[in-house]
Amino acid sequence: MDINANPQPRRTKKIVVGAVAAAALAAGTFGAVSASAAAPAAKAPAAPRADVGDRDLTHSTHLTVTAATRAATAALDAARKENQRVSVAVVDRNGNTVVTLRGDGAGPQSYASAERKAYTAVSWNAPTSVLAGRLAQAPQLKDIPGTLFLAGGAPVQAQGAPIAGIGVAGAPSGDLDEKFAQAGVAALGK
Repeated sequence: MDINANPQPRRTKKIVVGAVAAAALAAGTFGAVSASAAAPAAKAPAAPRADVGDRDLTHSTHLTVTAATRAATAALDAARKENQRVSVAVVDRNGNTVVTLRGDGAGPQSYASAERKAYTAVSWNAPTSVLAGRLAQAPQLKDIPGTLFLAGGAPVQAQGAPIAGIGVAGAPSGDLDEKFAQAGVAALGK
């Protein structure tokens, strides 16, 4: 063994080889990126332009979030005045939930029931208490997904057409639920 032998050249050699490999990798990556950036891009075909006329469109009216919140709050306030713990849902014309408020102490089932009542009311443009009576003649109605044929849902109309539904659930009777839903509808006319 040579006492004067220095182990440093071996380590230096590894560092130099590693640095050269890293530089080559970086240069290759840069070259690939540069090459792809320099390649001419294929021109995409222009999309056909079509201006759709009014005869091909349908227009619909929706409540604003502010109006839906005002209606839901009015329904919830009406229930609170009678010491009822309910949930309130407002859905748009398509049955999509816009606002849901769960009152203090409302049961866990009331949230989903309120949404389903609101959906049912707007779908048939009628209070759900009226629709519940139709089940005797057409019991298969209850099988339609997302519906609930119990009193507590009220449609919101603009020029006679349904634009939203308000559902209330959680009071001891559907009549009370529907009374509170109607309070929400009435708040929109103010």
